[in-house]
Amino acid sequence: MDHRAGRYIQQPTGYKSFKPHPLPPIPELKIDAEMLTLLSKADRALGRLDGVTQTLPNPDLFVSMYVKKEALLSSQIEGTQASLIEVLEAEEVQTSDAREVTNYVKAINYGIERMSDLPLSLRLICEIHEQLLSSGRGSEYSPGEFRHTQNWIGPTGCSLSDAVYIPPCVDDMKEALGKLENYFYMEDDVPPLIKIALIHSQFETIHPFVDGNGRMGRLLITFWLYQQDILHKPLLYLSYYFKRNKAEYYDKLMAVRNNGEWEQWVKFFLRGIIEISTESTESAKKIDALRLEKVEAIDALSNASSINARRILDALFVTPKITRRRVAEIAEVSDPTAGTLIHQLEEIGILVDEDPTRKRNKTYVFKEYMDILEVGTE
Repeated sequence: MDHRAGRYIQQPTGYKSFKPHPLPPIPELKIDAEMLTLLSKADRALGRLDGVTQTLPNPDLFVSMYVKKEALLSSQIEGTQASLIEVLEAEEVQTSDAREVTNYVKAINYGIERMSDLPLSLRLICEIHEQLLSSGRGSEYSPGEFRHTQNWIGPTGCSLSDAVYIPPCVDDMKEALGKLENYFYMEDDVPPLIKIALIHSQFETIHPFVDGNGRMGRLLITFWLYQQDILHKPLLYLSYYFKRNKAEYYDKLMAVRNNGEWEQWVKFFLRGIIEISTESTESAKKIDALRLEKVEAIDALSNASSINARRILDALFVTPKITRRRVAEIAEVSDPTAGTLIHQLEEIGILVDEDPTRKRNKTYVFKEYMDILEVGTE
């Protein structure tokens, strides 16, 4: 069957792979009143998120924590078992799943930095993919290279014959990728937020890598919007929305492939931008309010204690887990003084003993901060 999104092609060995039509869809996307309303709300919500982060005292810190959260959520969609606190651990003590998430963080940071001298392109996508799968699960599947064999999507252990979806064969994949790259820079009247919805769906349909397609496709959303200057900082991460609507996410992508239902996919995507932008804006406000509250509590301490406590607070907003030894290093104080400082920070509700039954090598967390960050990662 041939429709707006593409058609299934019979292959010599008996299976049918999907060959996508190039973007934009033909007949063109029908932007009805509902889609226009969603687009307007998404634009406003994204603008508020971009605006509120500009008013934060340290917007880069907020971005760095949200990058870590996005990395975790996107990896959880693919089955990675890790918590945010594990991801924030030093790399040398991380679990293998947490290291996978750390690779994702590195891939985001690498891509943003690289885009200063290389535009978003197939070449850059391959470079980012290489960072994404640099170690751990998937590292044996040719990181940074487009696939040379047929892949398929379905339950674990399924074969081509019972796959849910079979992406383009290698030749069709190469053709589709070239046309998708052209579409990145095609000048048309399609609003940017709708255009990236189309791009994300098309990338997932092409499925150009042996592994890591979902994570790479979700990264593509942020990179493209960042390059378009729609975001001043890489802040929009839809993995939380896709995770909590996982079945609908996959169903909507399949409905595009099977029935050409682009409009329903775009509306689903725009709702995600509205929800996540609104929630992230509220989180940014909560974090700023928490910082002001704790600074006020610290300022009520004695002068020497308040100076050292401020140093610890600043460090906790970067890594919300700390040891007594680390407190001593940051504040440049003796071990007994570090113990006193920890007690003071517990008293004013900044630090919480992670395991009160533990007598040695204790760790402490900035629980109120973690509570804000951990929403959706459970």
